[in-house]
Amino acid sequence: MVDHASDGIEVHGPESVAVGRVAVRLSMTRALKEMGVARSARTLTAMNQVDGFDCPSCAWPDPQAGERSHAEFCENGAKAVSWEATRERVGRAFFATHSLEQLRAESDHELESHGRLTEPMYLARGASHYVPISWDDALALCASRLREMADPNRAAFYTSGRASNEAAFLFQLLARRLGTNNLPDCSNMCHESSGAALTETIGIGKGTVSLEDITDHTDLIIIVGQNPGTNHPRMLSVLEAAKRRGARIVSANPLPEAGLVRFKNPQRARGLIGRGTALTDLFLPVKVNGDLAMFAGVNKILLEREEATPGTVIDRDFIESYCDGFDEAREGLRDLAWSDVEEASGLTRRQIEAVATEVMAARSVIVCWAMGITQHRNAVATIREIVNFLLLRGNIGRPGAGPSPIRGHSNVQGDRTMGIWEKMPDSFLDRLGEEFNIEVPRAHGYDTVDTIRAMRDGKIDVFFALGGNFVAATPDTAVTESAMAKVGLTVHVATKLNRSHVVHGEEALILPCLGRTERDLQASGEQFVTVEDSMSMVHASHGRLEPGSPHLRSEVAIIAGLGEALFGADVGWRAMAGDYRLIRRHIANVVPGFTDFEERVANPGGFVLPRPPRDSRTFDTASGKARFTHNALDAIQVPEGHLILQTVRSHDQFNTTVYGLDDRYRGIEGGRRVVFVNEADLAARGLADADMVDLVSVWDDGERRARSFRAVAYPTLRGCAAAYFPEANVLVPLDSTAVTSNTPTSKSIVIRLEAAQPT
Repeated sequence: MVDHASDGIEVHGPESVAVGRVAVRLSMTRALKEMGVARSARTLTAMNQVDGFDCPSCAWPDPQAGERSHAEFCENGAKAVSWEATRERVGRAFFATHSLEQLRAESDHELESHGRLTEPMYLARGASHYVPISWDDALALCASRLREMADPNRAAFYTSGRASNEAAFLFQLLARRLGTNNLPDCSNMCHESSGAALTETIGIGKGTVSLEDITDHTDLIIIVGQNPGTNHPRMLSVLEAAKRRGARIVSANPLPEAGLVRFKNPQRARGLIGRGTALTDLFLPVKVNGDLAMFAGVNKILLEREEATPGTVIDRDFIESYCDGFDEAREGLRDLAWSDVEEASGLTRRQIEAVATEVMAARSVIVCWAMGITQHRNAVATIREIVNFLLLRGNIGRPGAGPSPIRGHSNVQGDRTMGIWEKMPDSFLDRLGEEFNIEVPRAHGYDTVDTIRAMRDGKIDVFFALGGNFVAATPDTAVTESAMAKVGLTVHVATKLNRSHVVHGEEALILPCLGRTERDLQASGEQFVTVEDSMSMVHASHGRLEPGSPHLRSEVAIIAGLGEALFGADVGWRAMAGDYRLIRRHIANVVPGFTDFEERVANPGGFVLPRPPRDSRTFDTASGKARFTHNALDAIQVPEGHLILQTVRSHDQFNTTVYGLDDRYRGIEGGRRVVFVNEADLAARGLADADMVDLVSVWDDGERRARSFRAVAYPTLRGCAAAYFPEANVLVPLDSTAVTSNTPTSKSIVIRLEAAQPT
């Protein structure tokens, strides 16, 4: 990653209201600049509509058919579509005049702003420039390198959350037909902890809540480790609807975020000219990595109140009928010292008592969370404690209640459903083998962190990425870049140039694909794809724009083309590429919940997948019951003079894609190399606002340094700090991962601040 100076950054005070007229203006300004008037109108009016395309950014669900606005998108959705549907192009002339050395010197924002890729490009060993290559030659080269491997496990197939269900299913089929379960994906870095904890405790690795649970039924919404105003802006209108109905909102976050304070709905007059809607009723400034202690404290109070007035607090009938492990969990909470809870959470007992009071006044409670919960060493334990919290009062399996992990990318949940996982259960592998009459490998493969380790150790010959920006998204940037250089061939299916294309293997291919917004014409006619949102709804997505280049291929066509180059016609690769209905037919036979897939997805708005804990209070766990667990606090230890750093997104980015250099809600303009620190923590270190500092992370194998960050005095909790992802990824040790899920601990990095050293 290139270090860029932070000169010219302007800092204003953080805002306390989200969206409003400014968001509308900036959305339209970005759209018109990238797409023009006519193209903007065609694109934005089709986004998230029943007969249109699914937004390529976050996985927030859509309202029911007939209840959608004509402008069913948010500011960041408009930016994502403008980014993809831009009129700018990157063709062979660009690569001829831009060497790799030049491109590596550019920032991520600069690389992606050049425009859409237009044709396949190849980088030979030792070459300084990418050159054009035909599709046939590109796929033949990739197939040849895969055949040359001594072992199919010397290949890794990475998937980003933007891939459709059809592409994801075909991709995992390709990997397993080759003979490997090396299927790392972006979920390994975000909600893997959610899947691990929820599968263990309630028997399903995703949430159980619907959109209507929030808008129509719940009494209390608890939002932790999530910044909806930036990462899931359409959630704000749903929270507003719940508030107008009378629901209460408790939010806990180390940083005060505008999207948790007040919302100006741009589709209502009061949102454009009024003060908007106050969202949070009770805000808890929890310490970074303090959420486990907070929920344990709430649970301890609920049990104490139950003992004081038996039968009035917890749902004993539910616990006795549907749960096990309660006695052990209760004893663990009884033994918990309040001094430890307060120290680990950064909250007082009085603040935690206030949460318990809100909970007792609510019949139905939903807990929403995102990566502020999942990217810690104790993330799985934290989510298990959240499940304990929900089980205590029977808040699973009835309207308006349950766990709701909010996924960050549009189809990351669908990718997992389709089999993108390095350790899919044997039942799935059995059905896959029977459906295609192939031998399916059983040994578990590499996840994302283990893939980096394998590349570092010279165990990967071919790395194939279906979307994403692997080098920028992953931890320990220097280690990852060095590991990637040891791979024989790196292949990236992409719409735009990014960091992973200029940090490559000995050989490299860039294969340009259609975007979500573009029409997909195949042998049988125009195709559509499907996606699954954060709340288990599966629906169709129809591209509407003409492809950005006649040389683009769909992700499905690229995968099927490689499959045919490798294996011939054995499983019908060409037929599936020509007609996606055939893929959906196979999915219906292999993936649970997809019976009559083609017919059900034709319904306006699609269909919902089974969620047994919600549908029937059925729990597919080892005991057949929902499981209470005992979770030791295990708080992160911070040496004297150090801080806990969390990585965050700016409001002007989505995942690794940086749309601009501003973060309006946090008051940052013109740059990204900033670190948010409490003013008292700066003063204690002899520093002040606007000082230039280096961030130094501390780990068992040594220190890592991110240079030249501007210190920003910010109202965050003492002992905590925040900096932007991916600039701070260099500080995340590869081996610092969550217990059980192996997710990088990007939200709890122990650092110290030093005066900036010359670069």
